[in-house]
Amino acid sequence: MGFLWTSADLLAAMHGRPVGNLPQGITGISIDSRAMGKGEAFFAIKGDRVDGHDYAGLAIANGAALLVVSEGKLPALGRLIAPMIVVDDVLAAMVRLGCAARDRSAAKIIAVTGSVGKTTTKEMLRHALSPSGRVHASVASFNNHWGVPLTLARMPEATDYGVFEIGMNHPDEIRPLVRMVRPHVAVITTIAPAHLGNFRDLDEIATAKAEIMEGLVDGGHVLLNRDNAQFGTLEKAAAMLGVSSVHSFGVDQRADFRMIEYAATPEGGTLWAMIDGRTLEIPLGAPGRHIAENALAVLGAATLVGADLDTVISALATLQPEKGRGERHRLSVGTGTMTLIDESYNANPASMRAAIALLGEAEIGVEGGRRIAILGDMLEMGTHSTQAHASLAGALSEQGIDTVWLAGPEMTHLQDALPETVSVVHCDAVDDLRNHAVASVRAGDVVMIKSSKGTGCGRIVQALLDTFPAQAETEQAL
Repeated sequence: MGFLWTSADLLAAMHGRPVGNLPQGITGISIDSRAMGKGEAFFAIKGDRVDGHDYAGLAIANGAALLVVSEGKLPALGRLIAPMIVVDDVLAAMVRLGCAARDRSAAKIIAVTGSVGKTTTKEMLRHALSPSGRVHASVASFNNHWGVPLTLARMPEATDYGVFEIGMNHPDEIRPLVRMVRPHVAVITTIAPAHLGNFRDLDEIATAKAEIMEGLVDGGHVLLNRDNAQFGTLEKAAAMLGVSSVHSFGVDQRADFRMIEYAATPEGGTLWAMIDGRTLEIPLGAPGRHIAENALAVLGAATLVGADLDTVISALATLQPEKGRGERHRLSVGTGTMTLIDESYNANPASMRAAIALLGEAEIGVEGGRRIAILGDMLEMGTHSTQAHASLAGALSEQGIDTVWLAGPEMTHLQDALPETVSVVHCDAVDDLRNHAVASVRAGDVVMIKSSKGTGCGRIVQALLDTFPAQAETEQAL
């Protein structure tokens, strides 16, 4: 196996000093001592809750080829005998290594941000570009001050396409990250009410998201959602930064990558789009109009980095989901089956509405089957929380969802807004609703679970999976 980094290059990039007999190189980088791969380097990052230096011995026991540690922590490592690179600060050294990885790479780089859909779009890009070359992309949602430099530092030199997710919940968070990534294409999926507790309004969120344009390489492209109300704000931000290549996607007639029509099916959908003057029929391996909207962004970004469009379209027909983002399970209940749609990873008002629409499109199994929305609190809504939760009543009504089970104190605002025709169960505690769900689902039901990750509604998903056996191979949707 070739090396991700030679030790000589690590030392030079991180401005480190060697201790012990360093290996010739490393095969990978880990910040989790429990998940070390043999031959990898362990970076002992100090986080908010734990300090990686406390787990250096475990990292060596699990196969680490060398440790990257801070000078100030060296005495605390005591008699630990292991090859080390000692640096001023481990996170700062990883940032320097990430920048070195970007400097040595000839890959086409795409950076993705947005209030909704950035992880899904990133994963779709990973999948869609893979047939066209070697793709390196962020793991999970590694999109913050340590996730972005870690992802960069892990990027092999022989990469054709790099896809990076960049997140934020405060102003000035994206700016330093995108200046490391230096993308050829910056995608903003949409602006929506997320992290509203930290912002005055959507325009402030748009201004913070626009920071992603500041890191573009010379001649780089920005890809924006033409249907979003903040499109004008973002377009002006691009003009102020001197970004001349601004492109758009959406239903709007002026969009460069335009949705003509979308048709949903239980297992996927078909998108008809106008791209470069061509009307294209694009099969999608996952259901949901929001997936089609993300697919437009994927098609746009892939076009802008020069990927073969027909190859990308073929790949979109075989999408696979991430856990908690629309994954479908068919579970045996009594003598029949139910469908579980797991949307429990995260939530804000826009993604809630998309998930509710997905539930509305789902086919119930037998007569008497119900479409059940299990919804947990949306976090970080701040003073907007009451309105944000209550506003979901309209989306549920539009989709004809008349069975709603709610968890968390903020969901009382939705409960109060729902009409009497809706069957509502509300529990303050997630575990109480978990018990209700396990006892109450029946054959023919389609159950969709959506919440902010921090609420713990993933436990409801797990309880249903543990209680009711999978009827067949998992059906998935991104």
